[in-house]
Amino acid sequence: MSQILVVTASPRGSASYSNQVADALVAKLKAERPGATVVVRNLADTPLDHVGEAFVTGRVLPPADRSAAQAAAMVPSDAAIAEVNASDVIVIASPMYNFGVPSTLKAWIDHLARPGVTFSYSANGPEGLIKGKKVYLVEARGGVYSEGPYQVLNFQEPYLKAVLGFLGIKDLETITVEGIGYGPEAAEKALNGALGKVAALAA
Repeated sequence: MSQILVVTASPRGSASYSNQVADALVAKLKAERPGATVVVRNLADTPLDHVGEAFVTGRVLPPADRSAAQAAAMVPSDAAIAEVNASDVIVIASPMYNFGVPSTLKAWIDHLARPGVTFSYSANGPEGLIKGKKVYLVEARGGVYSEGPYQVLNFQEPYLKAVLGFLGIKDLETITVEGIGYGPEAAEKALNGALGKVAALAA
């Protein structure tokens, strides 16, 4: 059975542009996949702890060799990885914060990136171990960063594509809502444009 994992990072709830577009996208995906299960990880409401010493030291040890603190630090990481592994489609909805992603989303990625679990190193270099996933990136931005003079400040999309690619996720599609900070008319136009892209997505 298909599972759709929805990862949201905006604290603005239903007023969030990234959440609104993600909701429309998930509705379309569910319609195309009768019986699909949807799992939502709301990082704004339930953020993961930023990684600390117990996580950093424990993640490279066999489970039997971890201290109690190290074992506890792995629990949310194991849960995040299990959700990703169980899903064939992943929707990541993120606003742009200071040209990058929210720290809550970065923390989720830090919990996801585990040597020997989601990536490995060999004589041929690093290899991502998360295979066969389709990922949709829904990105909201107050300004316009996909082109023009501010494109060099867009560390949101390049970062997400790079780190997910490093983990083995190559099938990525981006839906952008940008220019929403330029006033109500610009925001409505950007939202409608993004919703139009969702409607036009091939199954």
